[in-house]
Amino acid sequence: MTLTPTTRASLLLRLRDPGDHEAWVEFVSLYEPVIYRVLRKTGLQDADALEMLQELFLAVNRNIGRWEHGAERGSFRGWLRRVTRNLVVSWVRRQKRQVTTSSLDLDSLLESPPAVDGPETDEFDRELRRALFHLASEQVRAEVRPQTWQAFWEVAVSGTSVADASIKLGMTAGAVRVAKCRIIARLREVVAEMEKGT
Repeated sequence: MTLTPTTRASLLLRLRDPGDHEAWVEFVSLYEPVIYRVLRKTGLQDADALEMLQELFLAVNRNIGRWEHGAERGSFRGWLRRVTRNLVVSWVRRQKRQVTTSSLDLDSLLESPPAVDGPETDEFDRELRRALFHLASEQVRAEVRPQTWQAFWEVAVSGTSVADASIKLGMTAGAVRVAKCRIIARLREVVAEMEKGT
């Protein structure tokens, strides 16, 4: 079972304060790349996806004060996914044209209500996990020495063997393993901090 990322309740409360600029920066830095990639995968061109992002963030800004978490209402992530879907459907209807899709079937998107589970949800969650990893990576990379990060990256991401990475980086194999384990543990901590809440 894959854990579904959530948005911290504290961030959602902070978004209700129009003067909390940092909350909006955090929110946009997390969700903009996620939603942009989802929109592009529905077939929207770059300019249309960017326009849709603006509409989405305006909709969140107008409605965040009324959003409440609850079993009957679902998660914030689910609500945001539905708002995104509705904006795409509205855009397609306004444009009165077919959009070629890749991973999502737009015809069924237009004709059916949003599913709680399905390709649309899976795609959104996958993109959100990717964004969380990138944000956590930026933070952790700034906390460690470049050689430590490179050892992690070579072994955990690039798939280089420990032996080859140790030769390439001039480190012992044990030091490469330790760097990988410590950074993975720290990445998990940072992601968990980002996901605290709802």
